[in-house]
Amino acid sequence: MIRSIHATMTILVAVAVAGTLVGCTSQRTNGLEQQLTAAGFQVWYADTPQKLANLEALSQRRLVAHPYAGGIRYVYADADGCKCVYAGNQLAYDEYQKMAAGDKVAGPGVMAAEMNKDAAMDWGVWGP
Repeated sequence: MIRSIHATMTILVAVAVAGTLVGCTSQRTNGLEQQLTAAGFQVWYADTPQKLANLEALSQRRLVAHPYAGGIRYVYADADGCKCVYAGNQLAYDEYQKMAAGDKVAGPGVMAAEMNKDAAMDWGVWGP
């Protein structure tokens, strides 16, 4: 009987800890997305099958630099969460970096932009 109660309590504690960790990750992601929007990134939703396919091919939940019209656009893709892409120019990226540098809570969650080696952003499916 005591072993049964102990096993049940262990399971309940494990579920509570797991729920808390998921909540923290979700809040961190929402905070990052709010920072990107505040910095001037535009949000584009994958509202067609072509956009969704392109979104899923991109590196997920990482800020990545992509060539665009002779320059660079910084892209944050979230196929599992909002099913959207946050895209910003150099000014928006610089503003995000200032905000992220001042946000000590983000710590290791702050993602540095890097050239995307595993998938190319298909700008044509997202419109002008």
